[in-house]
This record gives sequence, structure tokens and C-alpha cells, in this order.
Amino acid sequence: MANDTQLDLWEVFIQSRAGNHHIHAGSVHASDRQMALQNARDIYTRRNEGSSIWVVPAKYVTASNPDDADMFFDPANDKIYRHPTFYVMPEGAKQI
Repeated sequence: MANDTQLDLWEVFIQSRAGNHHIHAGSVHASDRQMALQNARDIYTRRNEGSSIWVVPAKYVTASNPDDADMFFDPANDKIYRHPTFYVMPEGAKQI
């Protein structure tokens, strides 16, 4: 087996405007966080699309297994207090 010569994989999240949520934009390869930020900026914000960038090493991203969705998400169905219908939206609140 050949040695892997690619740099570490980083996941990129872009905030389009201050106050908005960060949205996953894609991935970049980089040797460190500064290089990851620069690569993300060069690739994903070439046309002034962003106001903030987050980069996260892909090895630290953990995801649920789609095959376990029924078991994983079912317990919340009986906790109706978690649904937003019980809360009053504050006047002037944005991006909630």
C-alpha cells in the first residue's frame, strides 16, 4: 500500500452575513488551521460570499448512523415541550 500524501481534511462552514447561521460549504486539505482558513477563503469566498469562516478537522466530525434513525430520534417524539410551538418568539429576534 502506498503512503497517503494528502494533507489533513478540514470541513468548511461559511456565514454569509453577520447574524446568519454558518452553513457547510465543503472541504479543503491543509496542514494546519491557518492554511485551512486560507484555502477555504480562496475556494469558497471568491466573490465576497462570506463574512465568517469556520474550519474543523474532519476527523473530529461525528455523525449519527442513518440505519439507527428510528432508535436515535424516536425518544424526542414524546417530549412535546421541545417543539417550538410552546415558545413566544421575541419581537425583533432574527435567525431563530
